Amino acid sequence: CAILDNGSTMCWGGNGYGQLGNGNYTGSDTPVSVNLPAGRTATNVALGSQHSCAILDNGGINCWGYNNNGQLGNGNNTNSNISVSVSWPGTTATAISLGSQHSCAILYGGSIKCWGDNNYGQLGDGTTTDSNIPVAVNLPIGRTATALELGDHHSCAILDDNSTMCW
Repeated sequence: CAILDNGSTMCWGGNGYGQLGNGNYTGSDTPVSVNLPAGRTATNVALGSQHSCAILDNGGINCWGYNNNGQLGNGNNTNSNISVSVSWPGTTATAISLGSQHSCAILYGGSIKCWGDNNYGQLGDGTTTDSNIPVAVNLPIGRTATALELGDHHSCAILDDNSTMCW
């Protein structure tokens, strides 16, 4: 996927779960437009194994594609071939990263929330329970995140004191 200079987003490749976000399940070897909410543009895009997410110009996040573990963050586990809003009213995201089947974002102020697959504790909330809505990562007291990166089944962040934390 790519963000164009006008803020529109285009994706290409396999689309068996709707991960291109264009309203169908047909793969494409040329870029197709992602169906973002009317009047919204993307400022950042991240790709997981079979799902995709974008931070919108208003700080919200929309995701699309495979959702078996709730990695779209919209409160259900239904795949979506169009972008759906992550469930967190009033919160602004500043960074996003996707793992194989989980998603995490840094919020304004430096806290982190994650959602989706949690079999290995990759949501960072002290459990191994999947969540189809964002849950707060247990950061050390007084610390905030400045960067975030996810692997298949783990997550890492750089904190404001330049230390690294992984879960």
